[in-house]
Amino acid sequence: MSKVYYMKSGERSSERELSDAAKALLALLVEEEGLALEKEIPLKVHFGEEGNVTYIKPGCYDGIIDFLEERGISSHFMDTSVLYTGARTRRSSHIKLALVHGFTRLPVVIADGDAGEDLAEIPINGRHFKSCMIGAEYRKYSQMIVLSHFKGHRLAGFGGALKQLSMGCAAKGGKLAMHMGIKPYIIGLLCRKCGICAAACPAGAIGKNGKVRIDGRKCIGCGACFAVCPNKAVSIYTLKSACFALLRRGDFYERLAEYAYAAQAGKRNIYINFAVSITENCDCISKKMTPVMRDIGVFAGTDPVAVDMACCDAAKEAGHAFKGTEQLLYAERIGLGSTSYELIDADDMLSGK
Repeated sequence: MSKVYYMKSGERSSERELSDAAKALLALLVEEEGLALEKEIPLKVHFGEEGNVTYIKPGCYDGIIDFLEERGISSHFMDTSVLYTGARTRRSSHIKLALVHGFTRLPVVIADGDAGEDLAEIPINGRHFKSCMIGAEYRKYSQMIVLSHFKGHRLAGFGGALKQLSMGCAAKGGKLAMHMGIKPYIIGLLCRKCGICAAACPAGAIGKNGKVRIDGRKCIGCGACFAVCPNKAVSIYTLKSACFALLRRGDFYERLAEYAYAAQAGKRNIYINFAVSITENCDCISKKMTPVMRDIGVFAGTDPVAVDMACCDAAKEAGHAFKGTEQLLYAERIGLGSTSYELIDADDMLSGK
């Protein structure tokens, strides 16, 4: 049974309160679990989409950064490119948005290259994937602090540590594989034969033979062509992809879990979930959303499954149950963590009760 440490919050917590709680939980977790810390530990975060206002603000991470600096541990913020078109599609615009959103205290690193093409294949031999495409930069580290916003999600039911590991650490091709399991194709009527997609393709799968086409035998599904095309001539949307998204949600849950398993393989991660500003949908939505329930608190542990399960249970107890816990059951089956946990009130421990 895994231990999950938590601190309750008020109905709407300030950044300072959340920062202090996260620091206290991290210190307690390291002490109680006897965790050894590396000399460099990246912070896996989500910078929030342009127009979104309920993502976890960088001020909430100040306490964690203070904790690391006090111990001489270097760090940086890290994320990967997204699959859809927007400010977070390319490294340059992604970093620019992160800075606009206030992530200036540490360097910002985009782990999968300029357009999502820089990836590492992690073998897992799972039900859906024999290997997973993870942002290459993540493989440089044996330990991360995974900072997640617990909230709803249209397809996954909820987003937390597992989703931060899976979608958050996957290269663009990994995101494509989880969502639809298909490869991109070129829309001839929109293609201007500029050659930008061919230059960006790391597999040399795009060539000209009368018309520009993608060789499905060579294509690794990284999605770089989709990201760089200035004419929107590369598409990932088909009838097959729509049916997969709508009708095979169980497969999607399992794919998320398998990618989360790959992202943490060989690492001694620390997981901290902020169950605050809890919206019905994720921080990738580029519009203002209203929280659907009061803030719950901050949860921490070394088991991502247990931390997410504790958040789901706490949300249900507070009157708002989220769907998608099937992904946690599958994650448990493949050895990612445990849905059984001991919930430890950090306030009681620190006050000596």
